[in-house]
Amino acid sequence: MAELINILLRLALYVDLLLLFGLALFGLYSVDAVLRFRPMLRGMALIGALLSVASLVLMTRAMSGETEFAALWPHLQMMVLETDVGLAWALRMIALIAVVIWPGLWLASMAGAVALASLAWSGHGAMDNAWHLLSDILHLLAAGAWLGAMLALILMSRLDALCSEARVRSLADSVKRFEGVGAAIVLILSVTGVANYLFIVGPTLGEVLLGTYGILLSIKVALFGGMLVLAALNRFHLGPLLEQSLRAGQHQVAANALRRSVALELVIALLIVGLVAWLGTLSPEPG
Repeated sequence: MAELINILLRLALYVDLLLLFGLALFGLYSVDAVLRFRPMLRGMALIGALLSVASLVLMTRAMSGETEFAALWPHLQMMVLETDVGLAWALRMIALIAVVIWPGLWLASMAGAVALASLAWSGHGAMDNAWHLLSDILHLLAAGAWLGAMLALILMSRLDALCSEARVRSLADSVKRFEGVGAAIVLILSVTGVANYLFIVGPTLGEVLLGTYGILLSIKVALFGGMLVLAALNRFHLGPLLEQSLRAGQHQVAANALRRSVALELVIALLIVGLVAWLGTLSPEPG
């Protein structure tokens, strides 16, 4: 049960920080996006801070074996003040509190990047070398940029949000702006994904794929391939279709199709994040 709680807590924290960074970043390069960013960003930062506290307490309890708070407190202090994981946690809390106080897009994107990058210190990269840690951080940031953009596009393509031609055009422009960003994201995710595998397992498949770690990793790669197919559909078909619908004055069908495709893409992405949260608790050794 404790292991399941740990996985679910990691999943919730990953999703929250990925969306916090990605949504704020989307607002920067898609300035015409019609979204109420600030309340959402403040709420995500607050949830992230609460989840981070719960995560630290759970980790410290597991490492110390203490259950009473009075006995646990010295271990918490030691964890925060004397370990790299604790330093990363402290930086994350400072970044999240800053967003809660003033959730502007520039601050939220930079603080969100810091908070999201801090998760790398609780993964395999922190136990290896600086290059692996950097690869983990880039992988997290690219994933956050993708998830945040998907959430933003889903919200923008809701029918009640498309109450004027200007808002429909804003959605079409945002889809177009994401094209270049999306290509860079896919490239970074692909390169860092391969690099992380090489850092963790090495240049071999061996018996790794026969164990739980390898099976989950294979599922993750297959889901990522599905996301690429949907991204290509959005890029080469549904995006242009939305632009054509503007000229014809009939945008509802195109907006609905885009929303359904991006929503499915986001669901797959969340499944991948769930696998990442699980993989972070496993050893790549078969058995």
